[in-house]
Amino acid sequence: METAAHASRTGMAFVTMTTHERQPIFELARRADLFIDTLLHYRTQGHYKLHGYTVLPDHVHLLLTPHKMRLDQAVHLIKTGFSYRLDGELAEIWEPGFKGYSIANLHDLNFVREYLYQLPVRAHLTPSAELYPYSSAYRSVPVAS
Repeated sequence: METAAHASRTGMAFVTMTTHERQPIFELARRADLFIDTLLHYRTQGHYKLHGYTVLPDHVHLLLTPHKMRLDQAVHLIKTGFSYRLDGELAEIWEPGFKGYSIANLHDLNFVREYLYQLPVRAHLTPSAELYPYSSAYRSVPVAS
């Protein structure tokens, strides 16, 4: 099971998951799209409310609220679901564990979401957040459900 400070807490969280040895596995559009499909699949199934995400070449940031499960269980579901869908393409995909921080209120949510959206801009992957295809800033479909 995944480990993190406050893993047993419920409520909204900002999560960072890192690829094994920081390998840039999400540089391939097919893999980044598959991860987003996995993320949206479990959201549609009602496992969590997804408030935002950004997939960078070697790590992923999520804003989510788990439903009927702990944060560590939601992260484990996402990681194993993606690994299963990748079907053995890579020997190791994820570093163990994750970093998770509680989001206390709407002000914090908006602040962290804007930070999350600006990461690809700061990394010089895109000129603006709305043009980065591996972020909910880009998606026309609302991410919260």
